[in-house]
Amino acid sequence: MASQNRATQDEAIYGHIFDAILEQRLAPGTKLSEESLGDIFGVSRTVIHRALSRLAHEKVVVIRPNRGAMVASPTIDDAKQVLFARRVIEKTVIELAAENPIDKQLDQLRKLVKDEQDCFARGDRGTGIRLSGEFHLQLAEVSGNGPLRSFLRSLVSQSSLIIALYENDTQTHCSYDEHLALIDAVAAKDKVRAVLLMEHHLDHVEQKLTLHDENAKGDLKAIFSNLSV
Repeated sequence: MASQNRATQDEAIYGHIFDAILEQRLAPGTKLSEESLGDIFGVSRTVIHRALSRLAHEKVVVIRPNRGAMVASPTIDDAKQVLFARRVIEKTVIELAAENPIDKQLDQLRKLVKDEQDCFARGDRGTGIRLSGEFHLQLAEVSGNGPLRSFLRSLVSQSSLIIALYENDTQTHCSYDEHLALIDAVAAKDKVRAVLLMEHHLDHVEQKLTLHDENAKGDLKAIFSNLSV
């Protein structure tokens, strides 16, 4: 029972930090103090360290000896490599998803897109960005390939950091229209159209990026003030 509770606690802490990164509430370069996070969540530094180590494995947190952890700040070269990897992975994911889509999963995707659209409509950009990323992860779930989904999870979270650093237009966001078109192509089992739409969608993501580096820091206490484990 103790190990089960620990696993649940570890997952909750990891999830809170992961979501904060996807929602861009934790900016690239933000220092992640184990002591501060432990106080905020009311858990030991050991629990925090396990969560940060998992995020470091996914390349969204950097842990440096004697300097602690911080949210990763992808370089321009990092950004290009991540976006290239996403193209390769997501083309395969969408092809697999279109082979044998399940109606229930497609309904879940449509609900996710509706929630995403509602978030942007009311100005909740952070949650909208997170849901946009979750859409791609749910597509990977439809594909039925666990390793691809695991790899894509890391790429999607890194993409959120890249967008936070390099996006040149934060006022427009129409990914939900393109997401709906992707669902329709998957539902029709049209793999060729699905791949073309995915490439078009990722083109739009890249077209919004510039090569200007930006540094920002966030306040841990404010970011996690409304959360509990």
